[in-house]
Amino acid sequence: MEKIRHSKFYDLFLNTLSKKMVMGFILIIALGTIFLSLPVATYGHTVSFINALFTATSATCITGLTVVNTAETWTPFGQVAIMVMTEIGALGYMTFTVLLFNIMRRHLNLSTQLMVKESLNLEHLHDTKSVTRYVIGLSALFQIVGMILFAFDFVPRFGWSQGIYISLFHSVMSFCNAGFDVFGNSLMGFRNDSYMLLVTTILIVAGGLGFLVWRDLLLYHERKRLTLNSKLTLVTTVSLFVVGFLILLVTERDLSWLPKGTSWINRTVNTLFLSVTPRTAGLVSLPTDGLHPGSVFLIMILMFIGGTPGSTAGGIKTTTFGVLMIQSISQLRGKRDAEFAHRRFSQANVSRALLLIFMASVVIALATLVLTQTEKIPQNFGLEYIVFEVLSAFGTVGLSLGLTPHLTVIGKCVIMLLMFIGRVGIFTTLYTLSRRQVKKNLIRYPEENILIG
Repeated sequence: MEKIRHSKFYDLFLNTLSKKMVMGFILIIALGTIFLSLPVATYGHTVSFINALFTATSATCITGLTVVNTAETWTPFGQVAIMVMTEIGALGYMTFTVLLFNIMRRHLNLSTQLMVKESLNLEHLHDTKSVTRYVIGLSALFQIVGMILFAFDFVPRFGWSQGIYISLFHSVMSFCNAGFDVFGNSLMGFRNDSYMLLVTTILIVAGGLGFLVWRDLLLYHERKRLTLNSKLTLVTTVSLFVVGFLILLVTERDLSWLPKGTSWINRTVNTLFLSVTPRTAGLVSLPTDGLHPGSVFLIMILMFIGGTPGSTAGGIKTTTFGVLMIQSISQLRGKRDAEFAHRRFSQANVSRALLLIFMASVVIALATLVLTQTEKIPQNFGLEYIVFEVLSAFGTVGLSLGLTPHLTVIGKCVIMLLMFIGRVGIFTTLYTLSRRQVKKNLIRYPEENILIG
């Protein structure tokens, strides 16, 4: 398989797989839109097609940006439809295809295995079956445990039936890093409930860490080692978590604007939650539009970075950020290679990371430019009002400064496209839109340097 990676056959096949993956997500969004357009999905009023499409896109792309209030607009039928789309979008529709094949006791053909390999960012083809079992098993385990833990809090509040339902819904949304809620104001009413916020935080981190990293951690007692990908992911994730938490403690002055009766424990937990949720979760316990400008800027950076490849998170991913940081430090120190954990990154890795950053920046810049022409910025906001929303959509986060409910039709289309690109991936999208062909250069021109910086 590795021998044909750069051949015309593999390139053509990868292009076909990318198109199938994109079409699969589009099919899920289309079906979701149909379900959300049914009268039984809403509380006595009709939701426009564009709003149903926007909600279906946001759910399938595990974002959580909403143009209508989830609790007030969607009935339990509509909410379950959103939950199912979120689950499929988070784990990848190919994972459910493999599950269906296993239930039917059918063997995966080569085409299906390759699609699973690409959708889960696997390195080897023979990992498809084992990793898929881990994805399904771990996801089910985390969400069931999360539902049970939430039930201790929600059942006394809402009763058995409603409490269990809310526990399940919130567990799915937390693990899948989606920002939908059934409370009407996200988690604003739970800022003094440290237990619920901590359980939510754990589920968000678990979902954003990545299935391959979890597999490495669970098999560590047998292998006695972690892969380079897992090591870089863990170091980068912990570093961003600690740095983000400390900066927010400073910029928000330990949430000093909260009521005087708020304990220091609740202030710390809310700050901790605020440092985690921008990593593509979208659930908030504090009003985003009331945060300090420094906090908003930090959140935008965290949304751009996102989570881990092969996880339920979006953004450019922690490994991309980690590779470029290490490469930059190596260059500043005069080193030729980017080294980490007694290994060096290949030039192909560094080039791919640079290309991803560049393409993401171009997409974000173009989307921001369009929205500045179609959307109205309130007097108490500046350009950050739009950039924040763009980064939230691209990073499949779901946080908002208030723009989403007031988007124009063009604005909704731009945000939907951003959410789709953020979930499917820039490279997959480019493969689908392009007619790329591998060409062997028979001539190589002389090398020459130019002035940089």
